[in-house]
Amino acid sequence: MTKRTGADALAGGDGGTVVSVGDGWESDDGGGGPRRPEDGGGKGVVAAFGQTLKTLRLREGLDRAEFGSRIGYSAATVASFEQGRRIPSPRTIERADEALGAGGLLCVWKEEVERAQYPVFFQGMATLEKEAVELVSYSMPVLNGLLQTEEYMRGLLGMRRPPLDEETTEQRVAARLARQDIFDRQPAPFLSFVLDESLLRRPYGGRTALRGQLEHLLLIGQKRNVEIQVMPLDREDNAGVNGPFTVVTRKDGKKFVYAEARGIGSLETDPEQGVLAAALYGIIRSQALSPRESTEFIERLLGSP
Repeated sequence: MTKRTGADALAGGDGGTVVSVGDGWESDDGGGGPRRPEDGGGKGVVAAFGQTLKTLRLREGLDRAEFGSRIGYSAATVASFEQGRRIPSPRTIERADEALGAGGLLCVWKEEVERAQYPVFFQGMATLEKEAVELVSYSMPVLNGLLQTEEYMRGLLGMRRPPLDEETTEQRVAARLARQDIFDRQPAPFLSFVLDESLLRRPYGGRTALRGQLEHLLLIGQKRNVEIQVMPLDREDNAGVNGPFTVVTRKDGKKFVYAEARGIGSLETDPEQGVLAAALYGIIRSQALSPRESTEFIERLLGSP
């Protein structure tokens, strides 16, 4: 087994597996919101960006409060950007560039700064989500993060042990919500999800949160590029017994497989494994309820007392 990281894993060449110990793709990482850099290299990028931001702000004769009011942040948040403790979103970088009359000097940092929010391993996965022409996922024991409502997310994060502090929770909620831009991207990727029935019955975050989550699934399932299917608990055959996984296909046709267990995430880059995982997902889909039957199933759950 070859262990590689980030962009190296996606560049091509002989296949292998990238292993990430800790929070994985469906755990708590994602894009968006004020974020912390996740590795040494990322910290260097963010520190350099912060120094550039500060230099340009001082050149314009603005204090942090004045500049913050122009881009919609407090002076304390501006300080955290400049000191490399937080990562601004791409849109924030664009606003800062405009507010400081930087002429694009800040915007050239957008891609590197955005990538810096992730561990080296997850940088590759973040790129894959943005480049995917197809993403298929079998989910259990929790919903794929792309499908989660904010209340559901908070319910899951609230169960973490040791507990997460409030600031970390807010960062991770914002991050996961931002990843859901994939549903509105153009051209639209094909997105398919098979959900174990147990996911639709567990009231993470409370009964109200569960109801909101079920309603959200119905709305998402109406999108023309999205299919949601349910794997009933009474099925005697379920090819997904080995656990959840996601297969992402790029425009060049190469497939990548992500799986996670006990907080250890692995990204499989071997083309053969990608083909096999896609075939396995096809079997799982055939064993699950059809998209129409699944919609009716969720509607019945919503109508239950």
